[in-house]
Amino acid sequence: MLEWVLLQGWGVAIAGAYQSIMRCTVFGTGYLGATHAACMAELGHDVVGVDIDPGKVAKLSDGVVPFYEPGLEEVLRRNLEAGRLRFTTSYPEAAAHAQVHFLGVGTPQKKGEYAADLKYVHAVVDSLAPLLEHPSVIVGKSTVPVGTAAALGARARALSPAQVEVAWNPEFLREGFAVKDTLHPDRLVLGVDRERNSARVEELVREIYADLIADEVPFLLTDLATAELVKVSANAFLATKISFINAVSEVCEATGADVTVLADALGYDARIGRRFLNAGLGFGGGCLPKDIRAFMARSGELGADHAVAFLREVDNINMRRRTKMVDMATRAVGGSLLGANVAVLGAAFKPESDDVRDSPALNVAGMIQLHGAVVTVYDPKALENSRRVFPTLNYATSVVEACERADVVLVLTEWNEFTALRPRDLDRVVRGRSIIDGRNCLNRATWRAAGWVYAGLGTP
Repeated sequence: MLEWVLLQGWGVAIAGAYQSIMRCTVFGTGYLGATHAACMAELGHDVVGVDIDPGKVAKLSDGVVPFYEPGLEEVLRRNLEAGRLRFTTSYPEAAAHAQVHFLGVGTPQKKGEYAADLKYVHAVVDSLAPLLEHPSVIVGKSTVPVGTAAALGARARALSPAQVEVAWNPEFLREGFAVKDTLHPDRLVLGVDRERNSARVEELVREIYADLIADEVPFLLTDLATAELVKVSANAFLATKISFINAVSEVCEATGADVTVLADALGYDARIGRRFLNAGLGFGGGCLPKDIRAFMARSGELGADHAVAFLREVDNINMRRRTKMVDMATRAVGGSLLGANVAVLGAAFKPESDDVRDSPALNVAGMIQLHGAVVTVYDPKALENSRRVFPTLNYATSVVEACERADVVLVLTEWNEFTALRPRDLDRVVRGRSIIDGRNCLNRATWRAAGWVYAGLGTP
């Protein structure tokens, strides 16, 4: 039996030798929210996921994940069946369910601006806070500009009849590895308002993550601003590392050097490391591009825009890779894309995902089509999402279908299905034996030995 005690109006579970079962809610059931809700239930907690979209709620309640994430559907179904997880559109139901409310809604880039759009974050707090009748904690997971948490805390307390605290526990999920990153994270960061009774908040959050902390996952307690800056700083660093090696690859192309060997040599330096040091088409997705832009925007508002001015060039280098790929495709078909058949392998911004938000692959496919080419795209998981964004492109259901009578083949997402390709797989279907490796993921010697014209980024 668990023994529950009341600590100054806050429910704290004292489990002894057992993991305490906590009640919590997760607002937002997109990529972040659905993953967090399912994984908190997997840790044994009683979880309610909340979304204003009845369609999402219905799908999740039936055990269907509305996006592709390896392993998540199994976790979802297991916990639905166990009764530890359910989904609702009802804010009153969610408010009454728990004292700890995770906020996992999106913070997209504002249209026509670099800044983050916080309307979804504000909508949750504005709807939830007036319904809270007992002392509660709103724990932010979303990536937000620094200063947001403190402002939300004041906003929530002004709206709520009960005592409300706001803390920030940023997510560090990699698409394709989200379940692992939630259940076995590199670290847990919790930002609290040090001017208030933060010990109560820390106690509750530590209890929710008790199993992870027992497994020696580092737990870092910070102020609110530091916690908000951790995620965006991490993304800015990763984006910079990717753009750095892509800038070096441009020098390699000018000199005949091989950026893949150069990156291997750099990676042996423990201070640098090999991960995220792969030259290619660059980064995309729903996090890195919009987060570095929001970082620049917020730094400008704070009068510190000079401190992150380098991120503008990071962004420029990244976008330049896309036009470079279009130029390479143009040269591969004789100088004009007009009337050329181009096969694009890959639409998701990375493998093991169906996310096409700011996808370099899909962006390149669209630009090539605008130059007059007939473009056929194939991706193992992202075709449905791609059709919504670029309905005018042609879509195939297999690699062979996509490459039928192609003048050039572009590999733009490094799915295993594509990296395993061999020249004999395509020899009989293409019109021109030309391949452009946008991720430097193929064995160029193999393709050249088979009589193909191979081109990579930053490679001779």
